[in-house]
Amino acid sequence: MCFEISLGRAGGDIAEDDARRVQMARRVTAARLRYCGLESLVDDATLIVSELVTNSIQHSGGTRITFVLTVDGGFLRISVHDEMPGRPVVCNTDDDAERGRGLFLVQCLTAAHGGTWGTSNDGATTWCNLALPGGRP
Repeated sequence: MCFEISLGRAGGDIAEDDARRVQMARRVTAARLRYCGLESLVDDATLIVSELVTNSIQHSGGTRITFVLTVDGGFLRISVHDEMPGRPVVCNTDDDAERGRGLFLVQCLTAAHGGTWGTSNDGATTWCNLALPGGRP
């Protein structure tokens, strides 16, 4: 799935159209996982997708995002490519901070599902792998 986004706002709020695109990515993720019989991953995978797509919209400075879901080798792979190099960083935020926990959530959820996460060599793609329930191939 590939879609255009508004020009980045350097960490600020995202445009209404972009917020709808995040919602669309979540819906597509949920529908695809249900179709594949992976209902048990829906909640965590949609949260991960929401965080990765939102992070790309807020911080990439690009105008296009490509979002891919694949199932292979016992893992669900979620990847978000935003065309702009730069590595995302897990932040340590204050307890009352309203932002900055997205990648921390991705890290925690990925670990909880026996997976890993990271970025491409140039940092333009952020990905994570979630182990399929019951060791499904």
